[in-house]
Amino acid sequence: MSRRAGDKYDTIIRAAIRVFATHGYHNAQVSKIAREANVADGTIYLYFESKADVLISLFQETMGLYVEKLKEKLALIDDPEEQLRLLIHSHFESLAHDKDLAIVTQIELRQSDPEIRRGLAPILKKYLDVIDGIIERGKEKGVFRREVITHVARKMIFGTLDETVTSWVMANTERDLMNLVEPVQDLLIHGLR
Repeated sequence: MSRRAGDKYDTIIRAAIRVFATHGYHNAQVSKIAREANVADGTIYLYFESKADVLISLFQETMGLYVEKLKEKLALIDDPEEQLRLLIHSHFESLAHDKDLAIVTQIELRQSDPEIRRGLAPILKKYLDVIDGIIERGKEKGVFRREVITHVARKMIFGTLDETVTSWVMANTERDLMNLVEPVQDLLIHGLR
């Protein structure tokens, strides 16, 4: 797998996001990523084993950082309902401000390649665990209904966020994703109460 190593690594990751968003994963060659990053083609292979490794690594980097920052913010909030509101807002905000990343996460990461699926699973699980934690705390505190089945509620929450962002990306309009934060928050929170 990839070797994380400073500015050049980060430059390649950002270049890969732009190339995958513009050309799609299957039409993106390593040479396009290298050109976009302004490095020699061989430099990519100093950091990554393959194009699949680049895709997995960019997800691990972006989603990993997002999950860590989210956990820090959630730790400052005691109310599970407010934690869920923050999670929804943060999810939309992180992608609304980086359309290329939104395209990659919503379209290009939907790969059938088993290597890619295996690489994505651990970091996605960390995010799903955060959602589970919010639901469990809400049930314990009596904020959410105790009979709510956590893994079902998690799928509904993540699925709603995921589909909302995918629809926004696919619509390819200037519509503001952030305008959907409150309606989605209200829908999900009222369903859990």
